[in-house]
Amino acid sequence: MTLAIPSLSVVIPCLNESERLPLLLADLQLGSHDHELVIADGGSIDGSPVIARLSGAHVITVEPAGRGRQLAAGARRASGRWLLFLHADSRLPKTWAERIRSILLAPQAAASAWYFDLHIHPGTPMRHLLAQAVALRSRWLQRPYGDQGLLIHQTLYESCGGFAPVPLMEDLDLVERLSAVGTLRPLRLPLTTDGRRWDRCGVLQRSLQNFKLKRRWKQGVALETLAREYYAS
Repeated sequence: MTLAIPSLSVVIPCLNESERLPLLLADLQLGSHDHELVIADGGSIDGSPVIARLSGAHVITVEPAGRGRQLAAGARRASGRWLLFLHADSRLPKTWAERIRSILLAPQAAASAWYFDLHIHPGTPMRHLLAQAVALRSRWLQRPYGDQGLLIHQTLYESCGGFAPVPLMEDLDLVERLSAVGTLRPLRLPLTTDGRRWDRCGVLQRSLQNFKLKRRWKQGVALETLAREYYAS
């Protein structure tokens, strides 16, 4: 059974995700109908835009690629009163549409932004511990990140300035501004993300790398410099 979700735009940044994007598109199609789907593609050469168009998505090209630029452009293209931002390598649970519809219809829901619980596939003990730490950080520090998705009303999105066209840490930049004008609340639904980013260096090394990047950013190092180092490593 599919549900109509009132005035929702799903925005997905994409770059060469032809192996994973179809799975997310299938989750979206099985769970709901009548939502708008916007794919902000960063110049994929693997057929991702074709796959997206076949699913009925509006596809815009944003070059040079950069998740912040792509998310910002996708939000500008979206026409829904509510925005749901997802990464292209995410998987939604079967009950996602029912839960989100209940949020959208709830009084005062637009005063908050909403995020999923992080799940990593394939799971390992260390990845499970990471997910638990992320849950605590999200709840107590109001710092969910992009791989947890974000459901937000257009008015709240615009009031905090939306996604900045930055080359790195666009999610942290947004939630820091967002938490100053609204509250971030859990949807209490899992969002499964692909574990490939932890495959090469593991949870501890990756977490340390991210911590150092954030610290240097707070110390004033330009995000363009940090992005070059991050993607070169």
